[in-house]
Amino acid sequence: MKREQIKRKLRIYIDTSVVGGFFDEIFETETKALFQRLENKEVIFIVSDLLEDELKKARKEVKEHLQKYDKDNFEFVKSTPEAEALADAYITENVISRKCLDDCRHIAIATVNKVDVLASWNFKHIVNLERKRGYNSINLKEGYKIINIVSPKEVINYEYK
Repeated sequence: MKREQIKRKLRIYIDTSVVGGFFDEIFETETKALFQRLENKEVIFIVSDLLEDELKKARKEVKEHLQKYDKDNFEFVKSTPEAEALADAYITENVISRKCLDDCRHIAIATVNKVDVLASWNFKHIVNLERKRGYNSINLKEGYKIINIVSPKEVINYEYK
C-alpha cells in the first residue's frame, strides 16, 4: 500500500507591488495567474502588517483587493524587533539606501518568517540580481537562510504542451 504524498503549499510573501499589479496593464496577466493559484488553494500568501499599512495609502481598488479572497489562503505576520534589526543591517551594509527602508523591511519580515519565496514587481529595489546578492549575503552573515526573491512570473503555473 502506497502512502499518499502530502504536498505542502508554497508560502509566498507578497509586497504591495503584487497587489497593485493586479490592476496594472503591464503586470496584470501574470499577477492574475498568481492570484488564480491562491483561489485554487495551491499557495498561501504571506501578508504583513507593513503590507496592510501600505495598502491603506493605495487607491480604492488596490486597497480592497485582498478582501475578495478566502482568509484561509493567507498567513498574517508582523514586523518584529528582529526583522527591524535585519532591515537596518541591509542599510548599514549599503545594500540599499535608507530611503528604501520599507523595501528592506519586506525582505527582513519574509526572511525572519522563513517564507518559501518573496514575490515582487519592484525590480529596482527588490527583484534585482545585485540587491538579491546583497540581501542574501547579510542574511547569511546574520545567521539566516537565503531568501528566494522572484517576480510573480516565476511562481505561476505554465501549461506544458
